[in-house]
Amino acid sequence: MKTEDAGSSVLETWTVEEVAEAFDRNEIVLIDVRTPQEYMFEHVEGALLMPMAFFRAEKLPGQSDKRIVFHCGSGVRSEKVARAAMAAGFDRIAHMEGGFGAWKAAKKPYIGTNMATGAPTPMG
Repeated sequence: MKTEDAGSSVLETWTVEEVAEAFDRNEIVLIDVRTPQEYMFEHVEGALLMPMAFFRAEKLPGQSDKRIVFHCGSGVRSEKVARAAMAAGFDRIAHMEGGFGAWKAAKKPYIGTNMATGAPTPMG
């Protein structure tokens, strides 16, 4: 995990492996900030959807039980959202390096779309 001090806040950048392990142990809330269309096509099973276009940091839950980790397609949008959360007063927030593309490249499980039927299908 990489960390960056930003005033009184810390931005954490987690690797896919760190996210996958913490997610499997139910230690984090994984929030997907991609569009609803991207999420519907393929997503990490169990990740929550909070599209960047509709992001409201003040509506996020606290992190007393689980750390919040954001992800997007490549890591760009999730970093922007994480910085917005820090600006809203979160003192420590995280995002996944490389986004969903890195998740798939690491052969982690996800829900995709069966192109023949349109049905959600376990992948990875």
